[in-house]
Amino acid sequence: MELKNKRVLVVGLGKSGVAAALFLESQGARVTVSDAKTEAQLATHIPALLDKGIAVETGRHGERTFRDQDLIVISPGVPLDTPQLQQARTLNVPIIGEVELASRFLRGPVIAITGSNGKTTTTSLVGEILVKSGRKAQVGGNIGTPVTEMIATSTADTWNVLEISSFQLETVETFRPRVACLLNITPDHLDRHGSLEAYAAAKARIFEFQTAGDLAVMNAEDKICSGLADRLRSQVYWFGQKERSGRGSFVRGARIYFRDDSGKETEVMPFEEIGLKGAHNLENVLAAVCVGVLAGCAPESIREAVRGFKAVEHRLEHVATIGGVAYYNDSKATNVDATIKALESFPANIHLILGGKDKGSDYTVLNPLLKQRVKKVYTIGAAAEKIESQVTGVPIESAKTLEQAVRMASEAAVSGDVVLLAPACASFDQFDSYEHRGRVFKQLVKSLAESVTTHG
Repeated sequence: MELKNKRVLVVGLGKSGVAAALFLESQGARVTVSDAKTEAQLATHIPALLDKGIAVETGRHGERTFRDQDLIVISPGVPLDTPQLQQARTLNVPIIGEVELASRFLRGPVIAITGSNGKTTTTSLVGEILVKSGRKAQVGGNIGTPVTEMIATSTADTWNVLEISSFQLETVETFRPRVACLLNITPDHLDRHGSLEAYAAAKARIFEFQTAGDLAVMNAEDKICSGLADRLRSQVYWFGQKERSGRGSFVRGARIYFRDDSGKETEVMPFEEIGLKGAHNLENVLAAVCVGVLAGCAPESIREAVRGFKAVEHRLEHVATIGGVAYYNDSKATNVDATIKALESFPANIHLILGGKDKGSDYTVLNPLLKQRVKKVYTIGAAAEKIESQVTGVPIESAKTLEQAVRMASEAAVSGDVVLLAPACASFDQFDSYEHRGRVFKQLVKSLAESVTTHG
């Protein structure tokens, strides 16, 4: 891809947008960045761009800005149907995403992992497995490090382990992972994709450009995944908790096994060595085991990596136990299915903090578990009213803010209870990201612990 002296517009000034702009400039492109946020909101990003001579447009998306370009690179948060992008398409301006841009320059094999839930844990664990196996590996994508930032450190023998979102997959044109893994598909981002079918179609694009020499890893117990298998050109391997015929990772007698193409079975590890809480994390481990074996890692190295792996920040993360009350941060539970998985990790006595920016979700599906396991729900953010209208069978308090919710829950909880942040919503009404929301929750709990210590 020749970029020298090309006029390139980057739309969206988040982490991936900044990384894309700086990479494009380093390749000799004439770069402009456009973001509808104000200059004040983007103040932390702008100086690095201006230092490189990159033109910055803030507070709007100018029509002419979009028209006078040879290429447009969009950040994942930018909807594809914005009027300016539609206009650019009529002028035949190529539009790609940051992942697609990076994939054309990234060296070394790519492992790409997507799914509604478990992406970050599985991606992190696969990275650990590769490192424990003595491989050169780097982890990025939706997990934190933009893929364009990984180009400089990639080599022909570096494994690039990428967490990929449905938003990133919408804009791929040639992206071809050596190993592509689809963990699960449950309703999420319906406010953007419009329907479960459209969302599933976006997720399935992770396999779109694979060939017969590539590998696809899928959840045998997910109906949508099962329905995709016959349409793929790549070689399909399965993971799942039930033993079945076919190749991939599976469970037998509280142990994880891998079955290869010839039918040979290899024991990888017993359950008891998995340090992650929750049944859903067994699925994540099974997926990582399957990917690890396909990447050529020895079972002993996989076992060692899984045994030493701790929960990723903001994923069912134990923050503190105060006066016998355990506080858990699952800020990454940004959809209803993730909240269900979090609730299933505790038998009872949960004080649940729900709410944020609604994604077109149906919260009624939470009701059976709420009735069984939750003492009280505390609602926060823009989705509070909708949640309160759909949740039944459990007391509900309108807390409005996270700070108020933590205070109310701490006052109501008694020894043996759990206070759980698993919001089932995006964070963007009151926070910059789910990480920001999780950090605020942890700071509130830390302050609570200090208060209890100070006041005896």
